Amino acid sequence: MGIASTGRRFATGTLRALAAVLVAGTVIAVAPASPTVAQSLGGPAETNGQMLLEADTLTYDNDAGVVTAAGNVRIDYNGIRLVAQRVSFYRESKRLVAYGNVQMVDREGNKSFAEEIDVTDNLRTGFVNALRIETTDKTYFASESAEQQSEDVTRFNNGVYTACEPCEDNPEKPPLWRIRSSTIIWNKKKKTIYFVRPTMELFGLPIAFFPAFEIPDHTVKRKSGFLFPTPKWSSTLGFGASIPYYWALSPSYDLTTTLHGYTKQGFLGEAEWRQRFNNGEYSVKVAGIYQLQPSQFTAGTVDAAQRMRAMIGTRGHFQINPRWAFGWDILVQSDKNFAATYGIAGFNDSVKRDQIYLTGLNGRNNFDLRVMRFQVQESAPAGSNEAQPWVLPILDYSYTPDMAVAGGEINIDINVQSVRRSALSTSPTAPVRPGIIDTNIPGVQGSATRLTAEAEWKRNIVTPGGLVVTPILHARGDAIFQNLSAAATTAIAGLTADGAAVATDIRSTYLRYMATAGLEVRWPFAITSENSSHVIEPIGQIFARPNEPFVASAGIANEDAQSMVFDATTLFERDKFSGYDRIEGGVRANVGLRYSGIFANGWTANAVVGQSFHLAGVNSFGAPDLVNAGAYSGLETSRSDYVGMLGIAAPNGSAASVGARVDETTLDLRRIDVKAAGSVGDVSVGGTYSFIQAQPLYGFAANRHQLTASASARVHEFWQVFGSATYDFVANKLLTNSIGFAYDDECFRFVLSANQSRSSTTSRVDTSFALQLSFRTLGDVSPGAFSLR
Repeated sequence: MGIASTGRRFATGTLRALAAVLVAGTVIAVAPASPTVAQSLGGPAETNGQMLLEADTLTYDNDAGVVTAAGNVRIDYNGIRLVAQRVSFYRESKRLVAYGNVQMVDREGNKSFAEEIDVTDNLRTGFVNALRIETTDKTYFASESAEQQSEDVTRFNNGVYTACEPCEDNPEKPPLWRIRSSTIIWNKKKKTIYFVRPTMELFGLPIAFFPAFEIPDHTVKRKSGFLFPTPKWSSTLGFGASIPYYWALSPSYDLTTTLHGYTKQGFLGEAEWRQRFNNGEYSVKVAGIYQLQPSQFTAGTVDAAQRMRAMIGTRGHFQINPRWAFGWDILVQSDKNFAATYGIAGFNDSVKRDQIYLTGLNGRNNFDLRVMRFQVQESAPAGSNEAQPWVLPILDYSYTPDMAVAGGEINIDINVQSVRRSALSTSPTAPVRPGIIDTNIPGVQGSATRLTAEAEWKRNIVTPGGLVVTPILHARGDAIFQNLSAAATTAIAGLTADGAAVATDIRSTYLRYMATAGLEVRWPFAITSENSSHVIEPIGQIFARPNEPFVASAGIANEDAQSMVFDATTLFERDKFSGYDRIEGGVRANVGLRYSGIFANGWTANAVVGQSFHLAGVNSFGAPDLVNAGAYSGLETSRSDYVGMLGIAAPNGSAASVGARVDETTLDLRRIDVKAAGSVGDVSVGGTYSFIQAQPLYGFAANRHQLTASASARVHEFWQVFGSATYDFVANKLLTNSIGFAYDDECFRFVLSANQSRSSTTSRVDTSFALQLSFRTLGDVSPGAFSLR
């Protein structure tokens, strides 16, 4: 006997039977109406869940024991939704079957699509044909059939998995990448996805086969397991692969162990421990290998001289409180090139700076204390380039009171630097100007400690006519303590310029001071029009001070003021040396003109031009120290070279600038730097052109004259091509060039590039290829660079 009803809504009571209508272990139930109807649909009425059933018709076939809802069926239960054309419940077998465009959304928001879902055994197990699942994290499953083996385990037969969204125009088109597997098992309790005999497909083509592997499901942020293996190749290491395993030990700490295998050198083990606290984190990485064939490396190098090689590196940073932070970055290794040779991530820089630091920041006041050591990672044999120093310590402290002092602002700076070096660094030079010393000593052997304290006061006074007058007072004192080796003392005593000894007052202790009185006058005036506004500002400065103490008469080490660049950015600096070890002395005047403009169409422009004059006393830039600091700077004569800079910027972000230094008498170009970058549509270009006149005392016997250019273009929504090149006009040779292309969308990134480099003095060409693949939810594959020579 059958009973049929029509209508849009039927309240049917609570129902445990419908509490698992979703495949993949999701739960569904039905909501209250009549207990009789609820019991006829599969069990006793309950009061702990509400179910809403909507359908065009509801049929009760008591003879067959079947209840059928047909026509736009929708079932809502405790946040779970099921939509189908027809749903039937078989009372005797306790089977619930949904037919026709079945769609289901579980409590977590995962969506399932199928033509038919058949759930049995109190809805804890079931079967479905042609199933598709879309998770909340935009990962997708599809299979010919699927079985709900328990509430937590779903088995997909002949299934595929991907993190790429289906093509809107052609949903049947294969995604960019997918994993096709004979069996996929999704365990929601363990939060894992297990693949049996999977094949990795890219652009519809198989690229890799595996016997089995497992990944976390979309709900997992951290889970133990193997990470994506990475192939490698090197002419000295051979073919290899890296297989990492991630250990999710705790929400606050984890461990990654990696086994690297190389056909020529054997196995390298690596482990990294990471731990995070409420106020910071730290990590420790160890690695080691017993090299099977050291002879594969170039004879005489540190790589060829070792069999057992290892390293330990650690990093950390902790925020002690909102103002103070403490941290470190340290590498200790068996030889100076192990981490670089084997590419140990985070520790393979060509110049590695080890440090321990304490920093503080409070408004405009800051404190920075560091202990540092420099390691040059190179294949040169042990004993070469060993003049890198230990800095024990370096301290910088700056204090600016909030209140005005005598109507102006005062700033106090303290610097402490202690350098220890185990080897002497010298380099002969070819004097080309009178007074230039014949040898550079960039690093002394022994220890050199300097304590510096300085204070500067200045006040801006604006006159009724708009003139800005700024008086400046500055005082500084230094205490220098040196304990140099006999070799360093002998080398310093032997320095000569024009045949005469330079260092005539070598001491272990130096006390020096410098007092400066300065005055800056600026007169900015504005010019405005309907479409633009301009500010033109003539500037004049004068600084009066005594001569630099001990200049060119003593062996004071210069560790931090060796770089000397005079351009428009340093024109108005009170002291133009880059560090504390040198002090600018004598009377000097700086004059120039500064300009800035804003235009109605969004363009902006700025410019600086000027010159510096040494008026009295000894010119510090004309009396170089142990490293000839100041030579070729353009400041070594009483009238400096002319310097200038012009920059423009467009509203779309494009910008260009040019800076130059021109000889004060001949107007010969001494240095020019041109930079430009911009984009038009999907095309971006950038370039840097530099010309620097020869500087033999610094090791540059010829002019440097180079152009570096780069460009990239987006040729499709996800495709991009890019390239760069560097050309040496002096050698008339292309030094480097590269070209590549990339694909980047929400689920996949692919980068392939080819690079070439050439020596400016030989015909040798090095060619390398780099490949990087990144799959969302799976990981990255970076085989590294493949080199050809």
